[in-house]
Amino acid sequence: MAKLKNKIAVITGAGRGIGQAIALAYSREGAILSLAARSASELEETAAQCRKLGAEVLVTPTDVTDIEQVDRLVDATVLRYAAVDILVNNAGIAGPIGGLPENDVAAWMSTIQVNLIGTYLCCRAVVPVMKRNGSGRIVNLSGAGATNAWANMSAYCSSKAAVVRLTEVLALELTDTGITVNALGPGSVHTRMWDELTDSASEAGAAQIHETGIRVQSGGGASIDRCADLAVWLASDETNALSGRMISAFSDDFESMVDSIPDIMDSDLYTMRRSEPS
Repeated sequence: MAKLKNKIAVITGAGRGIGQAIALAYSREGAILSLAARSASELEETAAQCRKLGAEVLVTPTDVTDIEQVDRLVDATVLRYAAVDILVNNAGIAGPIGGLPENDVAAWMSTIQVNLIGTYLCCRAVVPVMKRNGSGRIVNLSGAGATNAWANMSAYCSSKAAVVRLTEVLALELTDTGITVNALGPGSVHTRMWDELTDSASEAGAAQIHETGIRVQSGGGASIDRCADLAVWLASDETNALSGRMISAFSDDFESMVDSIPDIMDSDLYTMRRSEPS
């Protein structure tokens, strides 16, 4: 049985890469899609592929840093389908590479605007809709920067760590509403972003990032299909008791977690916490 049959899913950054892979996976699982990205042409390409899989698709070009455009995206979805069951906050950028004092200030701030503020604005617009319906699933894409401090990526790491903390806080605020909020760690998936990162890291002398990029480009990165599978799992009824957690597509055997969810929720597992001596 399709895991997301007739669920209304808003997916940002759906024009390519991970967002496109999630849209295709949701299509196979029976979801109805509301796709957003800045590029209309890329959105239409994703929509065409999803429709071939039998999905109904609404396309709304959207800049997630613009509150009016985000509100228009959600309003258009509700007008067409009367609900939003799932929100996937995937839109994101890598930001400037190099030492913090040398980073372009506008580019640094833009990274926070897209990765963090964009996630906040989409959650802000969708939560009231989900509350009216008494249920919902919010999946926020985190990244390597959320759990690891990478030199020369201060904007990206800061924004993604903040997304995870936002996920935890919002999950607490939505306790007993039927709405869950979780973060998805995709791992280093080979997308256009990593191609751009690898080139920028070489120019900036950021050896660790450049070497990681070469490995990712050579097939040593994380699986984009595994990431999409996790996005399906987090949006499904299997995880209706899991909230405020960050699950990794790269390192977690998430399919086997179902029976452990009560124990996970009674612990600090899969959260951002300071580690202290025992």
